Amino acid sequence: MMKNLKNSEHYTWGNNCDGWHLLKSDSLSVIQERMPPGTSEQLHFHEKAQQVFYILSGVATFEVDENILKVNAGESLNIPKGQKHRIINNEKTDLSFLVVSEPKSHGDRVNL
Repeated sequence: MMKNLKNSEHYTWGNNCDGWHLLKSDSLSVIQERMPPGTSEQLHFHEKAQQVFYILSGVATFEVDENILKVNAGESLNIPKGQKHRIINNEKTDLSFLVVSEPKSHGDRVNL
């Protein structure tokens, strides 16, 4: 089935952030997310899931194990299972990205 933002399951999180499930299975999850300027998620880790964040537009700031990394559009960042992380939009425009989790990360999140 062809998936896009119009026919995918939508959810909101944080402070007015959006997510769309492009693929939702127990073994693999692909989500497109949008974060408005000045938003961030809580520092956390996943016990089982590794994740890849691919930036579609904007610039993402990541806190990863107390290091700050900037990831630009067209770049990706892999987060191994167990690694503390969070994504932040410090820019003046929306941040849009894909997050690919293997296995799925929903239900496998430990907030810090």
